[in-house]
Amino acid sequence: MGFDLPLFPDQASTMATRVDYLYFYLLAVSAFFTILITAMLIFFAIRYRRSRHPHAVPIEGSTKLELAWTGIPLMIAMSMFVWAANVFFAMNRPPRGALEIYAVGKQWMWKFEHVGGQREINELHVPVDRDVKLTMISQDVIHSMFFPAFRVKQDVLPNRYTTIWFRPTKVGRYHLFCAEYCGTKHSGMIGHVVVMEPAQYQVWLAGGAQGGSLTASGERLFRELACDTCHRPDTGARGPDLAGLFGKPVKFAAGGSAVADETYIRESITNPAAKVVEGYQPIMPTFQGQISEEGLLQLVAYIKSLQTQKPAEAPGAPPAAAAPPPRGTQ
Repeated sequence: MGFDLPLFPDQASTMATRVDYLYFYLLAVSAFFTILITAMLIFFAIRYRRSRHPHAVPIEGSTKLELAWTGIPLMIAMSMFVWAANVFFAMNRPPRGALEIYAVGKQWMWKFEHVGGQREINELHVPVDRDVKLTMISQDVIHSMFFPAFRVKQDVLPNRYTTIWFRPTKVGRYHLFCAEYCGTKHSGMIGHVVVMEPAQYQVWLAGGAQGGSLTASGERLFRELACDTCHRPDTGARGPDLAGLFGKPVKFAAGGSAVADETYIRESITNPAAKVVEGYQPIMPTFQGQISEEGLLQLVAYIKSLQTQKPAEAPGAPPAAAAPPPRGTQ
């Protein structure tokens, strides 16, 4: 009877090798000092045992020895820090042009939605040799998206978007887990990521869309909620024009500014009074509890898509002096 006990999952992403090398380095350093300290402990216990040295002899300080036990551990610790920091920053900086997919975690399932409108539960299809970026949020409690074969993990939080990215290098089917205890059925919150050849992935995409793309769904929701009646490009608008907004700095009436990212857009929808854009009045009602997390992701995707329509505009800037009152909200 065979005995299959894999010590490590597959290395199926570009990040997997980097993480493993760092892990093995830490393991080797720990093993080296464990063996060294144990050997020295045994050696000195035998050499300076009580029968040979019944009376202790004080040892005066040694500059060379003190420099050695200070400098060597410092260099080893700094090598760990620099190496780990390099890997950390690489894991937290999604490359430009990555394939964007949105994810919602809830007790107890993972819901994925592709830009084209394809939806999945507890299963994620991605192409091989392509950077993939997940924008994630939780509908209830703290979860954690973990792809063991890709060596990436990121917490998924309520009311805040987090991201994770990876580049699969091997076609196959791999596990995904929730790595944060999230309730009694936490252990059942599992799924799979299916890495496909690009051609097969395109075939899968063609057969999975329902209800239009994510952007189209967001635009439809934008109009259903009458957001377009305030957020218009004309001078009579009561809210700032959203074209070209995403990724640009926004100035606030109370002072300060922030970059219009996914989290800012979500907060502006669910709590519009928190950060009122300079030049506008806080008259926008809150949509907290009126839009699902999937709907919020659709609205975010739609607003992101508007950035290509007016790239040169400076969103959040005060409206033109000739703009007539009344002003609207952010």
